[in-house]
Amino acid sequence: MFGVGRGYHTREVETFGSPIIDQNANRELFEEQVEIIFKAFNNERFSHKGKHYTLPPEVPYRGYQLKELTLVPRPVHTPVETWQPIVSATPRAMDFMIRHGIKGAVGGGAATMAEGPIHAYRDAAGRAGQHLELGENLTVGIFFHLAKTREQAIAEMTPWYEEHVKMFAPLGFVPGITPDQVKATPRRGGWAEAGVPSLDHFMKTGAWFAGTPDELTAYLKVLEQRYPGMRHINLSTSMGTPKARMLEQFQWVSEDVMPHFRGN
Repeated sequence: MFGVGRGYHTREVETFGSPIIDQNANRELFEEQVEIIFKAFNNERFSHKGKHYTLPPEVPYRGYQLKELTLVPRPVHTPVETWQPIVSATPRAMDFMIRHGIKGAVGGGAATMAEGPIHAYRDAAGRAGQHLELGENLTVGIFFHLAKTREQAIAEMTPWYEEHVKMFAPLGFVPGITPDQVKATPRRGGWAEAGVPSLDHFMKTGAWFAGTPDELTAYLKVLEQRYPGMRHINLSTSMGTPKARMLEQFQWVSEDVMPHFRGN
């Protein structure tokens, strides 16, 4: 949709064709790219002239100077609702999200399940003159598995949790894991001796849940009280869960958990 070819830059970047490892420069490019995307989403016609990009490029086009661009097809609903994971929760990142109306996902995947990002997002809104309730415009991501007893749920979920760690720890998406622990994850056994975080550890942080439907309902009620502005919860089955079990799990949620929250 938006090429990063030389014709679209106001200046050539020496690292063109290779990753930019300067994080400040990388962030600067990213922020301008997002600004362009939102202009394209929310305007019938748009142009952009920034530090790194000029759109449309200042070149002759079919015998005339092109002044504006259109996005085809355009989004059906505008403004476009946009969500992104909150990872670092730095003031710069939070201010950027608030400025563009980007909603945030806390927990699940790369995002860290912690109180800090939730408060940081509300604080950033306050700096921009917006009043948000704690948790407003945010969602919490939880990997979950239901069974008739908590013990059964933990036993069934543990191998899928371990597959998740094997896949995502080398990518840096298992919070708190050390390089030595990452090296231990491909091995059969020895995880406890290496100190690899267990399923129980992440259940205590709230990022993973294993238990009965009633216990999940109670946990979500706690979150509802803790974050009065939050209106969304992202429940996910972990990688490796068979399709039939996934469908079974979400059917269980729809029948035994969701009715406790409808109309709220």
